[in-house]
Amino acid sequence: MDFALNEEQLEFKQKCRAFARDVIRPAARKHDEEESTPWEVVREARRQGLQGIEYMQRTAGDPEGQMQVISAEEMHWGCAGTALAINGSGLAAAGIAASGTPEQIGRWVPECFGTGDEVKLGAYAVTEPQAGSDVKSLKTTAKRDGDEWVLNGTKVFITNGGIADVHVVVATVDPELGTRGQASFIVGKDTPGLSEGKKETKLGIRASHTAEVVLEDCRVPAENLLGGEEKLAKKLERARSGQKSRSGADALATFEITRPIVGASALGIAQAAYEWTLEYLDSQSEGGVPLLKVQRVQQTLADVATEIESARLLVQRAAWMGRNGVPMRGGQGSMSKLKAGDVTMWATTTLMDLVGPDAWNTEYPLEKFFRDAKIYQLFEGTAEIQRMVITRMQAREYAERFEYGAEVAAKALAAKEETKEAVPA
Repeated sequence: MDFALNEEQLEFKQKCRAFARDVIRPAARKHDEEESTPWEVVREARRQGLQGIEYMQRTAGDPEGQMQVISAEEMHWGCAGTALAINGSGLAAAGIAASGTPEQIGRWVPECFGTGDEVKLGAYAVTEPQAGSDVKSLKTTAKRDGDEWVLNGTKVFITNGGIADVHVVVATVDPELGTRGQASFIVGKDTPGLSEGKKETKLGIRASHTAEVVLEDCRVPAENLLGGEEKLAKKLERARSGQKSRSGADALATFEITRPIVGASALGIAQAAYEWTLEYLDSQSEGGVPLLKVQRVQQTLADVATEIESARLLVQRAAWMGRNGVPMRGGQGSMSKLKAGDVTMWATTTLMDLVGPDAWNTEYPLEKFFRDAKIYQLFEGTAEIQRMVITRMQAREYAERFEYGAEVAAKALAAKEETKEAVPA
């Protein structure tokens, strides 16, 4: 068991840290205050090979699964909102790559990023009013009309919503079937009926564009149904016939693979807050004694460092499991996201208490780290949802182990009885 990063990973980590320090941080405050998209930073990330299709292929190809979490942590160490602006298109691209036909993948994944110096964006539109984490309650509908699908509904809190070149929209085609009656559609830029609604003013991650996506009789070609007509028809037929499907379990497994990246993103904020606090306290004293030598300060800093490190190990393990096809039946992906989000919120709050009045001074970055931290207990599955997922997966794993153990015991007992019968009296 080797916990060390290899030479290539270390070099990549240093490159990401240098970009975050030299490019992201100098622009972070401006875009946070203006709530503006940092296009110049995104373009520079592309130029340095830290954004786009080639970047995704390189990081996803790491045999140990660590490059994606390294990048997420280091970029968020620079600025969480800017990091999301740089790589927020990845979710739409991943959705197309996971469920699309080869033709759809070849046509639309490049449109989520653009090529060369041209920067394009993707958006993944699922969340709706009153249906955040509850996908069963989605109200957006898709109805077939000749060679087109007609979409109607409103999506909320969508990263790159309304300004993206590609929107992947989840809609209901048969309300009676719940989640099994849903499908995803690719909506290109400037499609009639697609518009940007309210642009959100947020507590944190302000450099990341978040807005409503409004669909009013939005017509998309039939070929933009993600996965194709045949795949949807089979899915609906199974659902209507009452056949059991593992699609829910498969989707859950997919989320388990992506959640460590979200956890790593949160830890980038926690690490940044911890490092800044260390530097700040090193210049402060209490009663003539340097603060870093005061016992209560040391105790708090030790707890923060330990919590960050423990969460990072959960993230690294889950990322390794996902890349190497090790089933996360116990919810290890959700554990990593849950722990990292909670640690980051707790750490930034604790460090602000330790620093005192200067923590609220906007001339210092700690208040921004605090504002950015909260979202990681909310989006991509709230902390409460993560706990539900973990418990369900743990219960299912226990049941499977129990059933397997009972089966093995029964076979052993049967073999023992056969042995007894074979021995002469």
